Amino acid sequence: MRLIQITLSAMLVTLLAACSSTPEKQPETGLAPGQSKLVFEESAFDKVPNVEDWEPALKAFKLSCSKLTAKAEWQSVCQVAQSTAVGQAETFFKSYFVPYRAVAVSRGADQTIKITDEGKMTGYYEPVLYGSRQKKKPYVYPLHTMPDDLITVKLDELYPQLKGLRLRGQVKGQTLVPYDTRAQLSKRNLDQFAIAWVEDPVDAFFLQIQGSGRIVLPDGSFMRVGYGDVNGHPYRGIGSYLVSQGYLKSHELSMQSIRAWAKKNPRQLQTVLNQNPSYVFFVERKDQDPSQGPIGAQGVPLTDKGSVAVDRRYYEMGWPIIVDVEQTNPDMKFTQAVVAQDTGGAIRGPIRFDFYWGSGYDAGEAAGKQNSKVKAWVLLPKGMQPPLK
Repeated sequence: MRLIQITLSAMLVTLLAACSSTPEKQPETGLAPGQSKLVFEESAFDKVPNVEDWEPALKAFKLSCSKLTAKAEWQSVCQVAQSTAVGQAETFFKSYFVPYRAVAVSRGADQTIKITDEGKMTGYYEPVLYGSRQKKKPYVYPLHTMPDDLITVKLDELYPQLKGLRLRGQVKGQTLVPYDTRAQLSKRNLDQFAIAWVEDPVDAFFLQIQGSGRIVLPDGSFMRVGYGDVNGHPYRGIGSYLVSQGYLKSHELSMQSIRAWAKKNPRQLQTVLNQNPSYVFFVERKDQDPSQGPIGAQGVPLTDKGSVAVDRRYYEMGWPIIVDVEQTNPDMKFTQAVVAQDTGGAIRGPIRFDFYWGSGYDAGEAAGKQNSKVKAWVLLPKGMQPPLK
């Protein structure tokens, strides 16, 4: 194992040296080709679109305060939040926070600088599946916990500048190599690592995308599963593959249309699913209040229409954010206050969000239809300066 660590360290030193090499002349933005940063421009509430409902954000923020109070700049607003009635949510946020418009600055491969305040928001939800703890018809599709050959390396323990980054792999001989892709895992017998079995492979696939869910068991009780780890391969949506193969048209692409196609084409399904090499492993959430939402990346329960997943390279967990959302086909338009409480493999970029709709069928219908343009304003306590992102 020592040889593995030395080999890994040497590999990372080389990688970091390449990443940190400085060109002779730095661009004014400080960005290399392909890089982005987020700029926060101070604004005012009368310059921000009117929020339709502040209450879910206050509920979510109160939960986030259990984590935020370790930071001095959040202690006073969190103390006030805990004693604020939900009906006073708008007054609370407007009295104690300052909005900052989120503006993304990026440098393209051709050195072109792009500045925009518009990004993308999708939706997600907590699925409800039917299944069993034992493999028995019709419950024959497994949900796996982490196999014992999966190794996760926290890179920031070696290099603090890689905060939050992890390397997944497996040992072969004396070498740490990438872990198996979805296609490779589908050919392995991992039954011993199954924590539940469900009746629909498409439901199992979408559960991996959502990251958590509830499983209704044969006796009417349910178990809750949440994200445990991932195989380390990048997430790739299967929608673009379905369009490229002529199976679906781009304008009709949605979670619902993908599900309908899969039911009509079961023999081709695994080939399509394998286009996404990422594979999520689950753990059972036994200690969670069933009346609350699933636990997000911040370690607190998610709130229906009050939580969003973000790219934590640009946003801190617990930050309140106003999102102004608009899309056509289908039409969707709203302005909502939310709190950054989760992350996701597909949520990458300075103005990129995933809106948590809630649990069950209706939430899934709304989430599956969302692919929106979005503008955002981060709310920070008065007197706090926005960090450089």
